[in-house]
Amino acid sequence: MKEAQFYTKGEENYVYCVLCPHFCKIPPGKLGKCRGRKNIDGKLYSLNYGRLTSYAFDPIEKKPLYHFYPGSKIFSLGSFGCNLACDFCQNWEIVYEDNMALSVGNNDIIELAKAQDSIGIAYTYNEPTIFYEFVYDIARMAKNEGMKNALITNGYINQEPLNELLPYIDAMNIDLKSISEGFYKHHCKGSLGPVLKTIETCAQKTHIEITTLVIDGENSTMDELERLAKRISEIDKDIPLHLSRYFPNFKLKLPPTRTETLMEARNIVRKYLNYVYIGNLWGTDNNTYCPNCYNKLVDRHNGGKIVGLDEKNCNKCGNKINIKY
Repeated sequence: MKEAQFYTKGEENYVYCVLCPHFCKIPPGKLGKCRGRKNIDGKLYSLNYGRLTSYAFDPIEKKPLYHFYPGSKIFSLGSFGCNLACDFCQNWEIVYEDNMALSVGNNDIIELAKAQDSIGIAYTYNEPTIFYEFVYDIARMAKNEGMKNALITNGYINQEPLNELLPYIDAMNIDLKSISEGFYKHHCKGSLGPVLKTIETCAQKTHIEITTLVIDGENSTMDELERLAKRISEIDKDIPLHLSRYFPNFKLKLPPTRTETLMEARNIVRKYLNYVYIGNLWGTDNNTYCPNCYNKLVDRHNGGKIVGLDEKNCNKCGNKINIKY
């Protein structure tokens, strides 16, 4: 447990958390909406500092990050809690269960991250911005050791804490759950605007990719997906977009997303974005191709092998490519 950053004190020992757009007003002895921050005697504390529910050495593509050191492995860790409450949460077992958490020291994390040819640390599984203090401390340590930091996030964070953290973050995958405010309010108990602001800010300062979980009948109309792709392209048409297949989980029990929906969606958003991938669907072609000449750049059927790049350019047409390696 560690005293939290980004809060103010109020009357009668109330505290006001300003880490995320919920701006929770928390009475003494109570938790914020994220369940990871608690008011103890008029001070706000992070309950998940150094407490992990999951860790593993994952392929970087699992994050998913396809344009950031393809074929590499990264030490991945997560804690508990989240500042959204998505009906379709894919990791609800760890998000809502803190009794599985193990305490791990900061130096131990750094030593683990150096093993198995890992390129660094991915903060993932649950929402990492709600154990902000831990991410901030570990990311600075990792940076000093020459390792990479990747943040896998819902993007629901205020600008001041985000800007303090970004100098230590090398890559991000940001969930853009829908381009509809109604979807965010109904299914996620949040709002769209702060997520778009996060994407805009981070696109200027670090490598980002975006994931949208496509759910038939909820956020799957081609009009909505076209508007989503247009909005991303206004920021940068080279931002990779991952269209991920939904499976029933947690509170939402709709059937899995139809294959036809994902294929049609990919065709639509490719009109606006240069790199579009499909996740959670067996047999799809997720190699990376040059958007100018369609030369294969990264072969993901061969472990993420780079086959068509000359430094940062396509080795066939010379087109500049948005891939870090």
